[in-house]
Amino acid sequence: MTNTDTILIIDDEVQIRRLLEITLSANGYRISEASTGKEGLALAAAGHPVLIILDLGLPDADGLVILKKLREWYLKPIIILSVRNSEEDIIKALDNGANDYLTKPFRTGELLARIRVAIRQSQGFTDQPILQFGSLIIDLANHTARKHNEIIKLTSTEFSLLALLAKNEGRVLTHQSILKEVWGMGYIEQTQYLRVFIAQLRKKIEDDPAKPKLLNTESGIGYRFSS
Repeated sequence: MTNTDTILIIDDEVQIRRLLEITLSANGYRISEASTGKEGLALAAAGHPVLIILDLGLPDADGLVILKKLREWYLKPIIILSVRNSEEDIIKALDNGANDYLTKPFRTGELLARIRVAIRQSQGFTDQPILQFGSLIIDLANHTARKHNEIIKLTSTEFSLLALLAKNEGRVLTHQSILKEVWGMGYIEQTQYLRVFIAQLRKKIEDDPAKPKLLNTESGIGYRFSS
């Protein structure tokens, strides 16, 4: 099925905008473009794009400032596409509302996959009471999980952690955001605590915990659930 939803690109690099236009148009998306933060905010408000691709190095404002302004009202996915690749920049963007973060240069296939996941998630995929990822089935209403149709014994904390990650499939969640959501503000610095629980979950849901396919580590940043 052809996707006719509009994606807004906010990036001052003409070459990047052209590459994205060609790639996204070939995959059925409509494109809207802005070269400045101010123009991007105006187009976002007027055009109601299904997703925004945002650069952080804009000529008139830092991209993080634009991200924060967008998140005051824009609820759909925002993917950061930037040359900035420090953990600090990535974590700041994710903690301020970005759904995902890719660094330049990027692989177009990977970007398209991230876009599909982000749009699917925003269209209510995670509102379903039952999530299925291959042989893993997570019943959000009954707080149970099955693998190969057998109940997985999970503590309430383990289930809360698994449900949070699964409902945000494809999205990087930072250590701090996970700890805050599952354990509370008093635990946001306890990254080692989180690593222990992730290891426990991997033993229970992964075919090979040493080579996880579902619970993926984003080094120094957090975790991503991938189906």
